[in-house]
Amino acid sequence: MSLLHVQNISHAFDYLLFENVHFDLAPKESMAILGVSGSGKSTLLHICSTLLKPNNGEVILCDHNIYHDNDDARLKLRRYDVGIIFQSHYLFKGFFANENIELASFISDKTIDKGILERLGIADFMHYRVGDLSGGQQQRVSIARVLAKKPKIIFADEPTGNLDDKTAQEVMNVLFEYIEKENAALLLVTHNHQLAKQCTYVRHLHVDGLKEEA
Repeated sequence: MSLLHVQNISHAFDYLLFENVHFDLAPKESMAILGVSGSGKSTLLHICSTLLKPNNGEVILCDHNIYHDNDDARLKLRRYDVGIIFQSHYLFKGFFANENIELASFISDKTIDKGILERLGIADFMHYRVGDLSGGQQQRVSIARVLAKKPKIIFADEPTGNLDDKTAQEVMNVLFEYIEKENAALLLVTHNHQLAKQCTYVRHLHVDGLKEEA
């Protein structure tokens, strides 16, 4: 069973970013996407996660052909089944850290796994306002917020970009443990080759599609 099926995706803005992109992700699988700056890695992530309709091709996500669905169907998919970790944290800065996480849990009607807060190293920061946290702490809160809704698939755009190597590895361990335990999948955009190699698949994004790691 595939959680994500991507078939012949192509996309362009003023110039062609990529074409002929196709792959599948099954439960407990992860894929890292590498590529030079400007190659369209984040754009591809947005296409796969319901946020941007491609010029051509189709995306089947959790058995939904998402760009044949209406906006309400895509919103429901994002609310319950999809978790997106952005480079910018998109946290509510005036709220406490725990309120940001609890809001996601409430919207998706899921119960927070308190152990995740411990493993992410943020359990002691739950009653700090987000604006008082460092960039790395905010990043980990945003990851906890995504995991709180227990998504079937996680889309992560440079989730360790603000973290030192040790903390980055700890965060990736949490993500890998989550997809194993919850039968979920992970699509990761990163520039970190060491972290990428820990994924089930590693692909480089080129204009003519995804290529296997040499």
